Amino acid sequence: MSPDFFYLAGIAFLGALVFGITGFGAALITIPLATHLVPLRFALALFVLVDLACALRVGLENPKNAVRAEWMRLVPMIIAGTAVGVTLLVNLPRQAATIALGVFIILYALYALKTPHVGKPVSSRWAWLAGFAGGITSTVFGAGGPPYVIYLSRRGLAQARLRATLGFATLTSISLRAVAFLLTGLLLDSRIWLAALAAVPAALIGIAVARRIYARVSRPLLMKLIYLVLLGSGISLLARSL
Repeated sequence: MSPDFFYLAGIAFLGALVFGITGFGAALITIPLATHLVPLRFALALFVLVDLACALRVGLENPKNAVRAEWMRLVPMIIAGTAVGVTLLVNLPRQAATIALGVFIILYALYALKTPHVGKPVSSRWAWLAGFAGGITSTVFGAGGPPYVIYLSRRGLAQARLRATLGFATLTSISLRAVAFLLTGLLLDSRIWLAALAAVPAALIGIAVARRIYARVSRPLLMKLIYLVLLGSGISLLARSL
């Protein structure tokens, strides 16, 4: 097994730690770090397997806490967004799109950190845009979480319900991304599966550690952590594109 695989396992642990606490954001941390060691396509394919393992662990942790109505609003547009994303994956001018997404995420995170959201929850109609945007960004950038968390964090959900619902949405998005990558051949490289033998167990350990941390985090602090991860994600996207 290549020494790089053990470095990738360490990156997987770090990403899973963030994912286990916030329910999203792993790919926007792991992909930029991994591309210092392996090509982008290899990193995307490997970490869709890692992300899927993490999403299964978190998404099925407390399914009774998930708000199924919110999830059902997101799912149709996640599917539509993923279908569009598969087409864009080959043809999209990635640098311009990545810059645009990174700027949007940074601006929203800064706004959210400065202005606590204590007012009226946003309309459920925003689920259509969040699901569509998340499906596209999940496939094209390996990161569908920000649109989902931007929407769900403004729906007035309790901490446990926010985490569980976000877990369901993320699990759906990552599962569809894995299918898309399989159909496009990105997952047919045997080296990816060898790397996953080291990365997936490391990620599951990261999830276990995150669960202990999460149990001690209050909702206001959790929301601040989410927005900080969003800010870091946006900066990471800009760094990748520039």
